[in-house]
Amino acid sequence: MKKVLMVGFLLLVMAGVVFAAGGGQGSGGSNAAVSATGAFDWKRAAGAEITVYMVQHPTQESIVAKLNDFQTLTGIKVNTQVTPEANYFDQVSNALSSRSGTPDLFMSGVYQLWDYYTAGNVEPLDNYLNNSSLTNSNYDAGDFVQSAFNSLKWDGVAGHAVGSGAHLAIPLGMELYLLGYNKRAFEKAGITKVPETYNELLAACDKLQGWNGPGSYAIAVRGARDWGTIHPAYMSTSVSFGAKDFVAEGGKLVSRVNSPESVRMNEFFVDLVKRGGSSQWSSKYWYDCEVDLENGQAAMFWDASNVMAQTVLKNMPESPYIAYATSPVARPGDKLNSNYWIWSMAMNSYSKNKVAAWLFLQYFSSKEFLRSASVDSNNMDPTRTSVYNDPAFQAKISRLPGWYEAWQKTVPNTTIQFTPQPAFFQTTYEWAATLQDLVAGGKYRTVKDGLDALKVLQDRMVQE
Repeated sequence: MKKVLMVGFLLLVMAGVVFAAGGGQGSGGSNAAVSATGAFDWKRAAGAEITVYMVQHPTQESIVAKLNDFQTLTGIKVNTQVTPEANYFDQVSNALSSRSGTPDLFMSGVYQLWDYYTAGNVEPLDNYLNNSSLTNSNYDAGDFVQSAFNSLKWDGVAGHAVGSGAHLAIPLGMELYLLGYNKRAFEKAGITKVPETYNELLAACDKLQGWNGPGSYAIAVRGARDWGTIHPAYMSTSVSFGAKDFVAEGGKLVSRVNSPESVRMNEFFVDLVKRGGSSQWSSKYWYDCEVDLENGQAAMFWDASNVMAQTVLKNMPESPYIAYATSPVARPGDKLNSNYWIWSMAMNSYSKNKVAAWLFLQYFSSKEFLRSASVDSNNMDPTRTSVYNDPAFQAKISRLPGWYEAWQKTVPNTTIQFTPQPAFFQTTYEWAATLQDLVAGGKYRTVKDGLDALKVLQDRMVQE
């Protein structure tokens, strides 16, 4: 027994040492952000070689198009690996867990960063941002849309909200949640007013189901058994009902998915899917919903602002008829809430080329690059205020009726609406599974019964 206890004690000590090493600079390099001095110089890391993992995305395409310019300016060689989103996060997780230092940089969402950071694999960026020897005086971090910029700050404590603590990544593209609709569908159904409330949305669904023949339906929302179903329109609506996912009680996280507010919200959402959703709703990812809007199957699309913009810019069959509005609310005049999805770039704490990695990240999040990515390419949710105010970008978004107006009204109250915690993906997977069961019916007597069962599962997951 004494030997077993001693082995257990030694394993705990070793685990603590490994976690401490990973949480800061990692084991792969010196504290370059603190030690760098002198004038800023793009050639500071000339001769270095870095690897960057990126998801297949309009922002990634813009980065690849400018890689030669960056390599010429800095003398840094860049290797890139681009992966479709369906397989991307598994690839990043596996690479980071090896602690080899590769990749040096990687694109990420906010939720993934909670897991990576608590495992010690994300380099905090504050020392880089605040060091004038490493950051160009023209960088202007204050130009970022601050709600997105600050959503990437977290102190690493489960249950503590985003917005304070270490800066884990830099935002490259952001998505909030709007209502896209087909004007041709509305005309056919005799709908003269865009739904502004949840009741008006349900009434519109009743009129639009089957609007364009067999297989057509009223509203596209995600339904797959996946965390991605919970974070867009569903979570934004949950907050508007006053619901919370978790709260801290007695020093531990406790699920609130079965609160009265959450029950009312889920009753509405189940009703929405039944009255207006696709017969294939439970298999729909965001890209399926996008295709259904583009091809005239879905009359409405309640999802990401960036995806909606692409629908028009790609000149698909229904593109001339697509317009945009804010998400519905419970009562006219209620505050507009939205969750965020933020494509960001983070640094591996075990990178052996941190200065070179920071120069890359700085260049590809600069005003100049993000303007080019949005005006010359199709990064349609830029993260810098100066890009939105640019006349060329304003001219481009004028092709999207109502889009910018809806964006302006929504962004002031947009943030990460989830409670940060490392079990995010396990808890949201079960959440999506329960939502499918509630829509399908038969497993639970009431919506509350299903949410009560989900609470038990989620409480167990966060405690484990």
